Amino acid sequence: MDSEKKEKDMGVNSVAVVADLGESFGNYTIGNDEALLDLVTSSNIACGFHGGDPRVLDKTVAECVSRGIELGAHPGYPDLVGFGRRLIEASEEEIRTDVLYQIGALDAFARVHGGKISHVAPHGRMGSIAQTDAKHARAITDAVAAYDPSYIVICQQGLLAEESRKRGLEVGYVFLADRGYGADGWPVARSHPGGLIYDPQAIGDRVAQVVRDGTVTTVDGEVVPLGHDADIVLLHGDHPTVLENGTALRAALDAEGIRATGLRDVLAEKAALAAR
Repeated sequence: MDSEKKEKDMGVNSVAVVADLGESFGNYTIGNDEALLDLVTSSNIACGFHGGDPRVLDKTVAECVSRGIELGAHPGYPDLVGFGRRLIEASEEEIRTDVLYQIGALDAFARVHGGKISHVAPHGRMGSIAQTDAKHARAITDAVAAYDPSYIVICQQGLLAEESRKRGLEVGYVFLADRGYGADGWPVARSHPGGLIYDPQAIGDRVAQVVRDGTVTTVDGEVVPLGHDADIVLLHGDHPTVLENGTALRAALDAEGIRATGLRDVLAEKAALAAR
């Protein structure tokens, strides 16, 4: 916390804005990617396991590259029915190879369209359990480090961040803009009262608060330290008011003079300020 506070005091005043994209599948449409592309600086693109298919991947990557939006891999469990939000009992080897497979799929489309993957953001239940489960954290970071150690790992505080650093991987801390948080600085369950936020203005205000002050207002109305930096703020693409949420979020950042930019720009700014 001391180093994070120092960075804020030294003037880090930017954040990346990301949405989960490319989660449609076949005849099923999830979210409104076309409109979201006007609001984000980075992307988490589904790689075909919890959502997405080759046609959706191709179109999503092409749109992001043409607009200069950072490409991020969004690997999840092989769980189309549950949208990757159910726990799958998988071995460490299965998790590692599933993640590796999905990164490779996105990278194929990135190369064809002249882009490059910037980061990896594990999706849904796989991503949340990796913060506290060593098997998942090891498997995910082993896959990333083996494929391309220049990729940033998107995570919260916990084991996924620790295992990333053990492997020399850079970490980007994420704040879930449309999710409620508890007093421990972690998101509460979606089923918890206040676990999903439907007020766009409240989403914008809380993002500005997190970036500006490093604090979050909990589902019980208590203001607590987030516990980690907010390098990148996430909008869930399947949220019913995601466009309103994104518009309010960008307006709140503008009102506070906070620059919305790519994740690599944010982390470079942090590193430069910390080195002074």
